[in-house]
Amino acid sequence: METMRVSPPKRGAAKPEFQTTFAKPATPAVPTAMMPFGKVNYQLMVAGIVVLLLGFFIMSLDKEEFGFGFLGLTLGPIVVMTGFIIELFAILKKPARTEA
Repeated sequence: METMRVSPPKRGAAKPEFQTTFAKPATPAVPTAMMPFGKVNYQLMVAGIVVLLLGFFIMSLDKEEFGFGFLGLTLGPIVVMTGFIIELFAILKKPARTEA
């Protein structure tokens, strides 16, 4: 396929209504360097939410009266605190910057 070269328009001339094959490729709407979180941050956030839900589920498994057993007072809260620590780390972790 043969392409033809188009010279730039002269001052005051109307813009051409056609595109050449030398058009620039489309750029993403938001550059990745501007994103506050990276892929790893989001993966850690999802993992933290899963650990939080697991901790609350463990607390609900306690069969003692008012949840005063080992699961409700010790293991469940430790797992929930671990989930919050994972969430904090996911927010504070600096995303890897990729050069475009």
